Amino acid sequence: MVTWGKFELSNSNIKILDDNKNLILVLHDMMRRIDCCQQIIQRAVRNVIFWRLQPPRASATIGSSYSTKLHAGLGNVTSAPFAAKLVTWPNYKLQKQVRVEQRILLNLFASSHTIPVIALARSIHTASSVYNKQPPDPRDGDPNRDKKKRDEDEKEKMMSVVTKTLVWMITIYLLVGFLTMIIPTKNRPESATRYVSWHEFVHHMLAVGEVKEVIVHPDMEMVTIILHDGAIVKGRRVQSTIFHMAVADVNKFEEKLRKVEERLGVTDDVAVQFERSGDVSGRILFTLFATGVIIALLSRIRGGRGPISMDSFTQMGRAKFTLVDPIEGGRGVWFKDVAGLQEAKQEVMEFVDYLKSPGRYQRLGAKVPKGALLLGPPGCGKTLLAKAVATEAQVPFLSMNGSEFIEMIGGLGAARVRDLFKEAKKRSPCIIYVDEIDAIGRQREGSGSGLGGMSSGESEQTLNQLLVEMDGMASKEGVLMLASTNRADILDKALLRPGRFDRHILIDLPNLTERKEIFEKHLSGIALEQAPTVYSSRLATLTPGFSGADIANVCNEAALHAARTNQRVVGTKNLEYAVERLVGGTEKRSHALSQTERRVIAFHESGHALVGWLLPNSDVLLKVTIVPRTSLALGFAQYTPKEQKLYSREHLFDKMCMALGGRAAENLIFNRITTGAQNDLEKVTKIAYAQIKNFGMNEAVGPIAFGEDSESNPYASKPYSNSLGNLIDFEARQMITEAYEQAEQILRENADKLNTLAEALLEHETLNYDKVVELIGPPKYDDAKRKIEPVEFEDSIQKLAVNGGEEK
Repeated sequence: MVTWGKFELSNSNIKILDDNKNLILVLHDMMRRIDCCQQIIQRAVRNVIFWRLQPPRASATIGSSYSTKLHAGLGNVTSAPFAAKLVTWPNYKLQKQVRVEQRILLNLFASSHTIPVIALARSIHTASSVYNKQPPDPRDGDPNRDKKKRDEDEKEKMMSVVTKTLVWMITIYLLVGFLTMIIPTKNRPESATRYVSWHEFVHHMLAVGEVKEVIVHPDMEMVTIILHDGAIVKGRRVQSTIFHMAVADVNKFEEKLRKVEERLGVTDDVAVQFERSGDVSGRILFTLFATGVIIALLSRIRGGRGPISMDSFTQMGRAKFTLVDPIEGGRGVWFKDVAGLQEAKQEVMEFVDYLKSPGRYQRLGAKVPKGALLLGPPGCGKTLLAKAVATEAQVPFLSMNGSEFIEMIGGLGAARVRDLFKEAKKRSPCIIYVDEIDAIGRQREGSGSGLGGMSSGESEQTLNQLLVEMDGMASKEGVLMLASTNRADILDKALLRPGRFDRHILIDLPNLTERKEIFEKHLSGIALEQAPTVYSSRLATLTPGFSGADIANVCNEAALHAARTNQRVVGTKNLEYAVERLVGGTEKRSHALSQTERRVIAFHESGHALVGWLLPNSDVLLKVTIVPRTSLALGFAQYTPKEQKLYSREHLFDKMCMALGGRAAENLIFNRITTGAQNDLEKVTKIAYAQIKNFGMNEAVGPIAFGEDSESNPYASKPYSNSLGNLIDFEARQMITEAYEQAEQILRENADKLNTLAEALLEHETLNYDKVVELIGPPKYDDAKRKIEPVEFEDSIQKLAVNGGEEK
């Protein structure tokens, strides 16, 4: 019996202590080969045993140590009596037969690599025996052993860093000292510099005013004399302005110099500086200390892997991707966990299916698209879908953010792109996913793109390398590109062409049915008062325009609110609170308002609600409140807009009237207006100009549409004349005036209902749909304002289709 790690090996069986199937097969094959070798040895041992003391010359041709080991091992197999019998009966014929059989046996072992297997088995046996014979370590039961080991490793790493830092500091110090000795400076006399005497200094330099500065070196008992540029000494222009002079007593030199100046009548005193050699050494030591501290900090930041080396700079060009192993799986997200996005999932699953079974496509001559670009607003599930691909693909998945390519050092972006595709080609077939690719895929516009020259050049270099790797001379099949962005309009056209990103998958805001599925998915993990299907239809109706991230936030806020109020389960009130919090923010109960302001706000919001209540094409009123919130104004009216793609002129006009209802109510009741209608006026102005400039709904201007680029860029020329611009402004003002007059007329005719709503708001602060019906009656256009559940209606249609036209 031989023990190896977690396995127990014998000649006939293998007892597996672990569930690693691959290792089981390897060990089983190894034992089978060893058994085969043992059978061959048993058949040949009778002919080989007497020759073990004299290995034949055939074995020398093998040229390996395994032959010697084999002969040494074969000598211990057979019994001694049988060996003695063979030894006493040698002849030439038997010796020849033994040589032939032994040559065949050794060649068989060498060609089938069985001898290394035997050596491996022998080493396993030896190592296992040694391991089993070792006495138990008394420290195995010590719970602090791992901690002590980590501390020791940290100390060793720190000592290594300190030692190498000191070595670098000493090396730099010696290098600087050597350079200081060999490089001439103005502070030290050289062979090319003249020495002067005290007499020459006083009478030929100081007396004629050519001395600019004197530097005293106390340690060297020497003075350096610096003359003015172009100085003349003894009637000649000096070539070097630096001279040196030896002095006996440097401490009394300045006093002696001042007396000579006074005697000669020199008015401008010569500057005298004292410089000691210790000052230079101090600066060098300080520089070395600062350098050592920086090196130590950088080494610490790198995780204690030693000081900075040249390999550290080469590592900067490596792509910092995240590798999802195909065996361990992805992030725990599967396609079934992604609610909605049916069309997008179908597009992406085609890539996954190709990687799983490429033969089905290659047999028909089909070529899989090289890349897919996920487009759409933020929070709609682009990254979530990529995580599902990483889990489902069962191939290597390399993920990297677009912002991780470019840094302040030039050339890193292109180097990391090359390294990313290099690693991907090694693991082919595989998928590369770049999140927020707009960080490196902007349009190449040079300095006109708004970026600096260096940043623009680095971005373009990175983009060019990405284009070459995706579809260039060195591109390789089997590497699929997946990317996501919410700014597809700024991407370069070369990046979007077929051959690079063949598929553009739009992941838009979820519709009503998809919102219901998303709510059910997120509510399934929350302790609810009832089943998730009870709440999903209503919540999907209340949240038009919400993304998947917004819906997840609503569910989380509801659970947090229930926990704050010490509830055991999440109910309807918690979910409605979460929707209101996400739409308008938290309530500001502490924000005190005067009675006059509260009254103005109440009539303002009542005007919005009443005008929308009485118009045929307005949205369904959900709630009106005058409670101040953080994200909205001092009050707001919440509606449930219809999910329609087409709007008529009447729809847009009614929306304008409803938005102007607050301003009209203020003017009608108080005979004055306030600043509370600023947001309403912005919406109305935008709708009016959109009808004229984009939708062609004005008779005076005609069916003409102008792009939005001219409006977004203030420096761009307008695509219409000034006279047409004046006409557009006039028609927009006239349209807004008509909407305001219509809203004011509705409020004037229903002044009693306006007062009723306002007084109820002042009393209750919040009114829902049922309360408004109780106060002023049902909406005028009941067919458009009745409360419906669109999701339930769609479900009933599906049931009719399944059941053959009868709803059960």
